[in-house]
Amino acid sequence: MNRYKVIKALGDGTYGTVSKAVNRASGEIVAIKRMKRKVGSWDECMQLREVQSLRMLSHPYIVKLKEVIREDGYFYIVFEYLDQNLDQLCKARAQRESSFSESSVRDMVRQLLQALAYVHERGFFHRDVKPENVLIQGEVLKLADFG
Repeated sequence: MNRYKVIKALGDGTYGTVSKAVNRASGEIVAIKRMKRKVGSWDECMQLREVQSLRMLSHPYIVKLKEVIREDGYFYIVFEYLDQNLDQLCKARAQRESSFSESSVRDMVRQLLQALAYVHERGFFHRDVKPENVLIQGEVLKLADFG
């Protein structure tokens, strides 16, 4: 984990905590999920449902798995970083009393349905589609949290 410098905590879930970090060598911003449960071996890490599914899924509307790290008994999953989720975007819009245009809604729904169709075609199911697990960067939406 020395390759990364944590910038700030992003969230805490049932199975892990997510932080925003920077790769010290490249300067790339990433999201790192630190699993709460310690793991005994590398094989145990690789058998986790989230790792197995993301290693097999590569799609423009699915968050990209960058790296898996096991250190000091803890397990870390490094993802591409997207700056907000759909829940945050909706709350920000509500505060500004600004609604989404019909074309924006159509585009978001199209992207989400294409991601789900891709996942289902490959024999996986997400099981937790909710606004907090739909990440957004600009006009691109990506499905996340396959745990």
